[in-house]
Amino acid sequence: MRKILLALCVALLAACSGGNDAGVPAKFNATDVTGADWGRELSLTDHNGKPRTLADFRGKVVVLFFGYTQCPDICPTTLGASAAAMKLLGDDADKVQVLFVTLDPARDTPAVLSRYAPAFNPSFLGLYGNEAETAAAAKEFKVFFQKQPGSTPETYTIDHTAASYAIDPQGRLRLYIKHGETPEQIAADIKLLLAGK
Repeated sequence: MRKILLALCVALLAACSGGNDAGVPAKFNATDVTGADWGRELSLTDHNGKPRTLADFRGKVVVLFFGYTQCPDICPTTLGASAAAMKLLGDDADKVQVLFVTLDPARDTPAVLSRYAPAFNPSFLGLYGNEAETAAAAKEFKVFFQKQPGSTPETYTIDHTAASYAIDPQGRLRLYIKHGETPEQIAADIKLLLAGK
């Protein structure tokens, strides 16, 4: 009888804990924004001319970054870190989609984006819209951007939010990835999302 009671207690404790650390929050490197009431929609066109929404990438982890191709530092280093993370993921990289949303549709034409985004990784997609669509997408993801005049009308720069976002395979915004996180940290977080954490 004592053995039966002991077995029942062990079973109840396992059920309460959920077993295998279920119910214990995953330890992400990035900031966990699970449950945010923003960052739910995206409707733009990819550099191949195909209209895209987040629903197109269900089943994959989406890493989303807003920038522009003439950005001198933050954009190339961010996309470079994502590209390095993809290499670290090995076969799991097939379950990840990196999206680069331009904040500069005037200069970042589909042709420009088609050369820029895939230069970091052939699977990366550049997304664009007109000014109103770009502003709506930035607002939905709480991305700040502001044009700064250059020495000529064509040489302006754009100040913008330097973070990326990770969306889980169910299409939910989950992580705010600060600029400067390492490829190892990004890859580790993506693995957790792929594992359903």
